Amino acid sequence: MTAVSKPTSAPLTERQEARRRRILHASAQLASRGGFEAVQMRAVAETSGVALGTLYRYFPSKVHLLVATMQDQLQRLHETLRKRPPTEEEPAARVAQTLMRAFRAMQREPQLAEAMARALTFADRSVSPEVDTVSRLTTAIILDAMGLTGTPTPAQLSAVRVIEHTWHSALITWLSGRASIAQVKIDIETVCRLIDPPNPA
Repeated sequence: MTAVSKPTSAPLTERQEARRRRILHASAQLASRGGFEAVQMRAVAETSGVALGTLYRYFPSKVHLLVATMQDQLQRLHETLRKRPPTEEEPAARVAQTLMRAFRAMQREPQLAEAMARALTFADRSVSPEVDTVSRLTTAIILDAMGLTGTPTPAQLSAVRVIEHTWHSALITWLSGRASIAQVKIDIETVCRLIDPPNPA
Protein backbone atom coordinates (compact mmCIF):
# COMPACT_ATOMS: atom_id res chain seq x y z
CA MET A 1 0.00 0.00 0.00
CA THR A 2 2.94 2.32 0.34
CA ALA A 3 4.44 1.69 -3.09
CA VAL A 4 5.20 4.66 -5.30
CA SER A 5 2.96 5.32 -8.27
CA LYS A 6 5.37 3.90 -10.86
CA PRO A 7 5.78 0.16 -10.44
CA THR A 8 9.05 -0.77 -8.79
CA SER A 9 10.63 -4.11 -7.98
CA ALA A 10 12.37 -2.88 -4.85
CA PRO A 11 10.79 -1.45 -1.69
CA LEU A 12 11.45 2.15 -0.81
CA THR A 13 14.45 2.95 1.31
CA GLU A 14 13.92 4.90 4.50
CA ARG A 15 15.11 8.06 2.76
CA GLN A 16 12.82 7.50 -0.22
CA GLU A 17 9.85 6.85 2.05
CA ALA A 18 10.56 10.08 3.96
CA ARG A 19 10.71 11.95 0.65
CA ARG A 20 7.43 10.40 -0.46
CA ARG A 21 5.76 11.40 2.80
CA ARG A 22 6.95 15.01 2.32
CA ILE A 23 5.46 14.99 -1.15
CA LEU A 24 2.10 13.67 0.06
CA HIS A 25 2.06 16.18 2.92
CA ALA A 26 2.74 19.02 0.48
CA SER A 27 -0.02 17.78 -1.83
CA ALA A 28 -2.56 17.67 1.01
CA GLN A 29 -1.43 21.07 2.28
CA LEU A 30 -1.81 22.76 -1.12
CA ALA A 31 -5.15 21.06 -1.81
CA SER A 32 -6.49 22.11 1.60
CA ARG A 33 -5.71 25.73 0.76
CA GLY A 34 -6.84 25.91 -2.83
CA GLY A 35 -8.44 22.69 -4.02
CA PHE A 36 -7.61 20.76 -7.17
CA GLU A 37 -6.22 23.73 -9.12
CA ALA A 38 -3.75 24.61 -6.36
CA VAL A 39 -1.97 21.27 -6.65
CA GLN A 40 0.56 22.14 -9.35
CA MET A 41 3.49 19.78 -9.68
CA ARG A 42 6.07 22.58 -9.51
CA ALA A 43 4.45 23.97 -6.35
CA VAL A 44 4.41 20.49 -4.79
CA ALA A 45 8.10 20.04 -5.61
CA GLU A 46 8.99 23.39 -4.07
CA THR A 47 6.86 22.85 -0.97
CA SER A 48 8.22 19.37 -0.34
CA GLY A 49 11.82 20.32 -1.12
CA VAL A 50 12.35 17.81 -3.93
CA ALA A 51 13.45 18.34 -7.51
CA LEU A 52 10.64 18.44 -10.07
CA GLY A 53 12.15 15.49 -11.95
CA THR A 54 12.25 13.49 -8.73
CA LEU A 55 8.58 14.27 -8.06
CA TYR A 56 7.63 12.94 -11.49
CA ARG A 57 9.53 9.72 -10.80
CA TYR A 58 7.32 9.17 -7.77
CA PHE A 59 4.08 10.45 -9.31
CA PRO A 60 3.76 10.73 -13.12
CA SER A 61 0.90 13.23 -12.93
CA LYS A 62 -1.16 15.40 -10.63
CA VAL A 63 -3.99 12.84 -10.75
CA HIS A 64 -1.60 10.07 -9.65
CA LEU A 65 -0.44 12.31 -6.81
CA LEU A 66 -3.92 13.23 -5.58
CA VAL A 67 -5.20 9.65 -5.71
CA ALA A 68 -2.12 8.64 -3.70
CA THR A 69 -2.96 11.48 -1.30
CA MET A 70 -6.43 10.01 -0.84
CA GLN A 71 -4.84 6.60 -0.24
CA ASP A 72 -2.66 8.17 2.46
CA GLN A 73 -5.64 9.91 4.07
CA LEU A 74 -7.61 6.65 4.13
CA GLN A 75 -4.68 4.80 5.70
CA ARG A 76 -4.55 7.40 8.46
CA LEU A 77 -8.30 7.12 8.96
CA HIS A 78 -8.08 3.32 9.09
CA GLU A 79 -5.43 3.53 11.82
CA THR A 80 -7.59 5.95 13.81
CA LEU A 81 -10.66 3.73 13.46
CA ARG A 82 -8.72 0.71 14.69
CA LYS A 83 -7.73 2.65 17.79
CA ARG A 84 -11.26 4.00 18.30
CA PRO A 85 -13.64 1.50 16.64
CA PRO A 86 -17.36 2.21 16.15
CA THR A 87 -19.55 1.60 19.19
CA GLU A 88 -22.92 0.70 17.66
CA GLU A 89 -24.28 -2.79 18.32
CA GLU A 90 -25.47 -3.83 14.83
CA PRO A 91 -23.02 -4.23 11.92
CA ALA A 92 -25.03 -1.91 9.64
CA ALA A 93 -25.07 0.80 12.28
CA ARG A 94 -21.32 0.40 12.89
CA VAL A 95 -20.58 0.80 9.19
CA ALA A 96 -22.82 3.86 8.94
CA GLN A 97 -21.13 5.36 12.00
CA THR A 98 -17.70 4.67 10.50
CA LEU A 99 -18.54 6.19 7.12
CA MET A 100 -20.03 9.28 8.73
CA ARG A 101 -16.82 9.70 10.73
CA ALA A 102 -14.91 9.48 7.44
CA PHE A 103 -17.31 11.96 5.87
CA ARG A 104 -16.90 14.43 8.74
CA ALA A 105 -13.13 14.21 8.32
CA MET A 106 -13.65 15.20 4.67
CA GLN A 107 -16.04 17.92 5.79
CA ARG A 108 -13.31 19.52 7.90
CA GLU A 109 -11.11 19.84 4.77
CA PRO A 110 -13.61 20.44 1.94
CA GLN A 111 -11.09 21.70 -0.59
CA LEU A 112 -8.85 18.71 0.00
CA ALA A 113 -11.86 16.40 -0.31
CA GLU A 114 -12.87 18.11 -3.55
CA ALA A 115 -9.37 17.76 -5.00
CA MET A 116 -9.15 14.06 -4.17
CA ALA A 117 -12.66 13.35 -5.46
CA ARG A 118 -11.91 15.13 -8.73
CA ALA A 119 -8.72 13.15 -9.14
CA LEU A 120 -10.63 9.88 -8.72
CA THR A 121 -13.15 11.07 -11.30
CA PHE A 122 -10.42 12.03 -13.80
CA ALA A 123 -8.31 8.89 -13.25
CA ASP A 124 -7.69 6.84 -16.39
CA ARG A 125 -6.25 3.35 -16.78
CA SER A 126 -2.74 4.53 -15.95
CA VAL A 127 -3.95 5.30 -12.41
CA SER A 128 -5.73 1.96 -11.96
CA PRO A 129 -3.28 0.55 -9.36
CA GLU A 130 -3.72 3.63 -7.13
CA VAL A 131 -7.51 3.66 -7.59
CA ASP A 132 -7.64 -0.05 -6.78
CA THR A 133 -5.68 0.58 -3.57
CA VAL A 134 -8.14 3.30 -2.54
CA SER A 135 -10.99 0.85 -3.15
CA ARG A 136 -9.27 -1.91 -1.17
CA LEU A 137 -8.68 0.44 1.74
CA THR A 138 -12.31 1.54 1.72
CA THR A 139 -13.39 -2.09 1.64
CA ALA A 140 -11.08 -2.92 4.56
CA ILE A 141 -12.50 -0.04 6.60
CA ILE A 142 -16.06 -1.25 5.97
CA LEU A 143 -15.25 -4.90 6.70
CA ASP A 144 -13.51 -3.92 9.94
CA ALA A 145 -16.58 -1.95 10.99
CA MET A 146 -18.79 -4.95 10.22
CA GLY A 147 -16.75 -6.97 12.72
CA LEU A 148 -16.57 -10.11 10.61
CA THR A 149 -14.83 -13.07 12.21
CA GLY A 150 -14.44 -15.07 8.99
CA THR A 151 -14.18 -14.58 5.24
CA PRO A 152 -16.93 -12.34 3.85
CA THR A 153 -19.50 -14.04 1.64
CA PRO A 154 -20.02 -12.99 -2.00
CA ALA A 155 -23.28 -11.32 -0.94
CA GLN A 156 -21.49 -9.35 1.77
CA LEU A 157 -18.77 -8.24 -0.65
CA SER A 158 -21.45 -7.18 -3.13
CA ALA A 159 -23.15 -5.14 -0.42
CA VAL A 160 -19.81 -3.54 0.48
CA ARG A 161 -19.28 -2.50 -3.16
CA VAL A 162 -22.71 -0.87 -3.29
CA ILE A 163 -21.99 0.92 -0.01
CA GLU A 164 -18.65 2.18 -1.40
CA HIS A 165 -20.34 3.51 -4.54
CA THR A 166 -23.02 5.23 -2.48
CA TRP A 167 -20.49 6.81 -0.13
CA HIS A 168 -18.45 8.14 -3.04
CA SER A 169 -21.57 9.44 -4.80
CA ALA A 170 -22.76 11.10 -1.58
CA LEU A 171 -19.40 12.82 -1.22
CA ILE A 172 -19.59 14.14 -4.80
CA THR A 173 -23.16 15.42 -4.44
CA TRP A 174 -22.32 17.11 -1.13
CA LEU A 175 -19.20 18.75 -2.58
CA SER A 176 -21.23 20.06 -5.50
CA GLY A 177 -23.85 21.54 -3.14
CA ARG A 178 -26.58 19.17 -4.30
CA ALA A 179 -27.00 17.33 -0.99
CA SER A 180 -27.04 18.39 2.65
CA ILE A 181 -25.17 16.65 5.45
CA ALA A 182 -28.52 15.37 6.71
CA GLN A 183 -29.31 13.82 3.32
CA VAL A 184 -25.87 12.22 3.14
CA LYS A 185 -26.45 10.64 6.55
CA ILE A 186 -29.85 9.28 5.47
CA ASP A 187 -28.42 7.82 2.26
CA ILE A 188 -25.51 6.16 4.03
CA GLU A 189 -27.70 4.71 6.77
CA THR A 190 -30.13 3.42 4.14
CA VAL A 191 -27.52 1.66 2.02
CA CYS A 192 -25.79 0.17 5.07
CA ARG A 193 -28.96 -1.78 5.81
CA LEU A 194 -27.89 -4.08 2.98
CA ILE A 195 -25.52 -5.61 5.52
CA ASP A 196 -28.35 -6.71 7.83
CA PRO A 197 -31.14 -7.87 5.50
CA PRO A 198 -34.44 -8.54 7.23
CA ASN A 199 -35.20 -12.14 8.10
CA PRO A 200 -37.68 -13.77 5.69
CA ALA A 201 -41.17 -14.11 7.08
